[in-house]
Amino acid sequence: MNVKKSVKLSFIVITILVVLIFAINNIILYEVRENNTLKDKIALLIEMQGNMNRLVKKVMETEDKNELVSLEKSFHDYELEFERVKDELTKKSRDDILDIFAEDIHKNSAIQEKITTLSKNEKDIEIAFEKILDTQAQKIEYVALFEREYPNESLVRNSINDKVMEYNDIDILEIFSNVRYYSKEMLFQHKNIEYYNKWIDKIDELNKIFDIPELDKYREISKQIGGYILEIERLIALENELAYEIENITTSSRELGFEMKKDIENLSEEFIDSNYFIIIAILSITILIVLFLSHIVNRFVSMSVDHIEKEVQNGLVEINKLNTELEDTQREVVFTMGAIGESRSKETGNHVKRVAKYSEILALHYGLSKKEADLLKQASPMHDIGKVAIPDAILNKPGIFDEDEREIMKKHAKIGYDMLCHSNRPLLKTAAIVALEHHEKWDGSGYPKGVSGEDIHIYGRITALADVFDALGSDRCYKKAWSDERIFKLFAEERGKHFDPKLVDIFFDNLSDFLRVREEFRD
Repeated sequence: MNVKKSVKLSFIVITILVVLIFAINNIILYEVRENNTLKDKIALLIEMQGNMNRLVKKVMETEDKNELVSLEKSFHDYELEFERVKDELTKKSRDDILDIFAEDIHKNSAIQEKITTLSKNEKDIEIAFEKILDTQAQKIEYVALFEREYPNESLVRNSINDKVMEYNDIDILEIFSNVRYYSKEMLFQHKNIEYYNKWIDKIDELNKIFDIPELDKYREISKQIGGYILEIERLIALENELAYEIENITTSSRELGFEMKKDIENLSEEFIDSNYFIIIAILSITILIVLFLSHIVNRFVSMSVDHIEKEVQNGLVEINKLNTELEDTQREVVFTMGAIGESRSKETGNHVKRVAKYSEILALHYGLSKKEADLLKQASPMHDIGKVAIPDAILNKPGIFDEDEREIMKKHAKIGYDMLCHSNRPLLKTAAIVALEHHEKWDGSGYPKGVSGEDIHIYGRITALADVFDALGSDRCYKKAWSDERIFKLFAEERGKHFDPKLVDIFFDNLSDFLRVREEFRD
């Protein structure tokens, strides 16, 4: 075999190995995406159980049977949605070639067992809810009966009071005073069988020494409304017991959710570690092939120096071309991923282009090197990549976030960092810093870490200003674009609060450059 054929064959093998490395990386990304989807659906199931629990509290508070019907319908809607998401979570997926390398994670026995337990918890909540619904309906009926009969009790007791006062007997007055005392205690405070019996006993005691028809009538009314009160208290106790049971179930489900999240993360780490081992093995083989290729070349040193130099130069040109193509591809992938992250929140690719250019301008004027400024320019489009893990319902909400939604939205900074921080590539390491720190503020009031001043990496400080400037000047699903005057006023006010004072000064000193970029890449 001549040198030319040996070199050609070696390059083919090396190309195949590089393709294998690329394929394994894609498999890892696929697995990570699938695991994130699984975690989102599990979180949704637990959230729905929490919503069911909140409906239970509303059922216990309502005094309207029509509202009970509406709450029951809302609960059944949650049940149907729970079953739909659970079916999506556990349905048998179509087997494909990726299953050879990455088995569907929900097929893991530990995950399956916990999903089954989560489903059983939902059924237990459903049973308890039906009991509470029935109990509350009964309670509403008894409350209505009590409210209907209570005026009669008061009316008859007042009539007895008048006759007792006319009779003017100390013993009768004392016993009747006890009757009134226990009636009020029973009706408005203690509401238990002990006070009920004392109330009836005092009526019977009075009846023995003060025989009037009203006392018999009063005794019957008292027994009736006293029975209503005892039954209402029994139903309240039963409701509280059922509500406590549901609260324990939802707590158990939350704990299951944390366990499943940990299980999924551990399985992902094991999968990624095993695939990295394969990548290292392939790289080792590639190195061996390169060494073998060197050995072959060395055996044919009889080739003319000119010919060898020519071949070497051709090889270097090819390698440089490949390196350039790899770097260009890496930049394109980073930009495309950033654009994908922004597009999920209905923003255009021009947003990341503008932020990239703004970041470069700020970096250069701040004193960073051309190389470092270019690196930040290439990395800044990834600042919101963590949004790929934020639910669409929150990401594209047209109104203001509530507290829970805001906390979920804040997680995108840490999620983006976690996606990128494992790489040793300068571009991806820079993108990880930008993703994590672009919402930190100079005064320490930002997130996710709440660092302040120069403790915030300069990449994060630069991207923060660039991103806010472009976001305020652009239409979003939740707002209209601000006027330039309003933006400039805010930046002046936020100097030393939100933004690095030096960067704000650079912004205003070079305002024409920023406006030119905005016009050039207008949506």
